[in-house]
Amino acid sequence: MKMILVSGGAGFIGSHLCERLLADGNRVICVDNFVTGRKENVLHLLSDKNFSLVEHDITEPLKVKEKICQIFNLASPASPVDFEKIPLEILAVNSAGTGNMLELAAEKKARFLQASTSEVYGDPLEHPQRETYWGNVNPNGPRSCYDEGKRFSEALAMAYSRARGVDVRIARIFNTYGPRMRPDDGRVVPNFIMQALHGKPLTVYGRGEQTRSFCYVSDMVDGLVQLMESDYSLPVNLGNPCEFTVLRLAEEVIKICGSSSKISFKQLPKDDPTRRKPDISVAKRELGWEPEVQLHEGLQRTIDWFKPVK
Repeated sequence: MKMILVSGGAGFIGSHLCERLLADGNRVICVDNFVTGRKENVLHLLSDKNFSLVEHDITEPLKVKEKICQIFNLASPASPVDFEKIPLEILAVNSAGTGNMLELAAEKKARFLQASTSEVYGDPLEHPQRETYWGNVNPNGPRSCYDEGKRFSEALAMAYSRARGVDVRIARIFNTYGPRMRPDDGRVVPNFIMQALHGKPLTVYGRGEQTRSFCYVSDMVDGLVQLMESDYSLPVNLGNPCEFTVLRLAEEVIKICGSSSKISFKQLPKDDPTRRKPDISVAKRELGWEPEVQLHEGLQRTIDWFKPVK
């Protein structure tokens, strides 16, 4: 039985990861300050004797008495609506916060996994995106707090690996969806689902020709666990390589919801990536990992979870 700490553990992906780690027979310390994470995401875990919840902002140092084997650092707001509302907090958690978690990893001699993002590639000029691509990021734009914050967190993790000997893993997470996403998340899947369930027009930016690759959350959690357990210490893309236009996604959501909603086209936001698709060759080779849940099945599960809030 391992003692594992998950910062950002009450968030969307973090809460599913905590469930998985407990199911695998581990003890889990979930750390969250509930800026975007939600306590209700982990309430059902509180009765498990192997689970503990700590309310803490990791931009402040964290003291832990227990011997920790692994740290998953998932703490960071990740939604476009957050970039405008709390940019300073996003930059702080990806710099000072990541530094504090790395210090804890160094102290405990724990393996450390940094949750990075496909946003480090910006609006990519390479397609699909490989881990060797350095990206096309606007360092001054409205998304820069997140894009550059995650780029810095990767650099910090690698610096701790080289200078302090911390055993580091880096996951570049592509678009992930599933139950427990915030209804007001601002990302395309919950936006479309909420609009369709309420019979409102689905907001598609531009002509809807921009593409995304959507990975269901259980597949993402599998990838994170397998990466943590692997011997591979360079960044790894985790995402679904099946590419869909945003317009097709909107049409699929309307169909599954049985909604009468129409589609409303609006101006494309600044720096919104036009194409996003991971090359997962490294994950296949090093982890033996690739997604299994198809988009239609994953959307059906997600819509079923959202329906009670209609």
